[in-house]
Amino acid sequence: MTVVLTRSQVDNLVDVGHVLEILREGFRAPVALPPLRIRTDLPGPGTATCLMPGLLPGVEAYTVKVNAKFPGATPALRGVVCLHDLRSGELLALADSSAVTAWRTGLAAALGTHMLAAPGADTLGLVGAGAQATRTLTGLRHLRRWRRLVACDLDRARAAALTPHVVGDAREVCAEADVVVLATWSREPLLYAGDVRPGQHLTTLGADEPGKIELSADLLRAAHVIVDDLGLAADAGALANAGLGAGAAAGTLSDVLHGRLAGGRPDDAVTVYAPVGLPWQDLALTWSLYSRATSPDQTVIDLLA
Repeated sequence: MTVVLTRSQVDNLVDVGHVLEILREGFRAPVALPPLRIRTDLPGPGTATCLMPGLLPGVEAYTVKVNAKFPGATPALRGVVCLHDLRSGELLALADSSAVTAWRTGLAAALGTHMLAAPGADTLGLVGAGAQATRTLTGLRHLRRWRRLVACDLDRARAAALTPHVVGDAREVCAEADVVVLATWSREPLLYAGDVRPGQHLTTLGADEPGKIELSADLLRAAHVIVDDLGLAADAGALANAGLGAGAAAGTLSDVLHGRLAGGRPDDAVTVYAPVGLPWQDLALTWSLYSRATSPDQTVIDLLA
């Protein structure tokens, strides 16, 4: 029987600590197949993207995700994540892709941010206070203590729902925070090299398809940039959208977790995590949800709560 996981069911089933650990192990795992990300414009305001196959060692399943993005809609992301049995192709689960994408991107971003930010960094800034930022915040609060949270958003009330420390724009956030997470629809740079200071960390989540940009080329050139996949970052991520190639990145988060980056994190450098999002991350989260939903301890009441 195919399990259907709605948006609310996904939210109810996420175990933040468990998913963070699966993501950590996923970044350490060997790549079975190169990630395939297919994108096209649609007639009208939307774009469509397909990510496949989501594969991880030891998981007897794979995912195919089909999304459509509509910036003016709520949620802006519409689609499904299909979880299939790796041996038979049987459809095990259909999951709401807006919820899966927000959680897997947010928690993977939290992991990368935690790994790259200075150990003593304890002030956090959010540029954009939507679903993506809130999921990242949930992960970051699980990984370390934060003394202060500052935020900005085009909808000031949305930022105020997360923290009383609301400011006017990205530059003001950057001036007050050691660590800044950007999760917007921006098509113009929000921060430049002159806005940042030595030792600061930035995570840019909005530049995940052509035309979207949050950090300027001069900032990225000067920073110690880490990505999730070099090829995708150079094709459709923050580097590509700033006119830079894969050579602008110091390496990947996998390199960091494996200790393959010589010298580690430069103490006085501005670090940047600029992920695009990988198919195996959809599998990591969806498999965790499916396993919890089909466990003997899970009840129908739990699923419908």
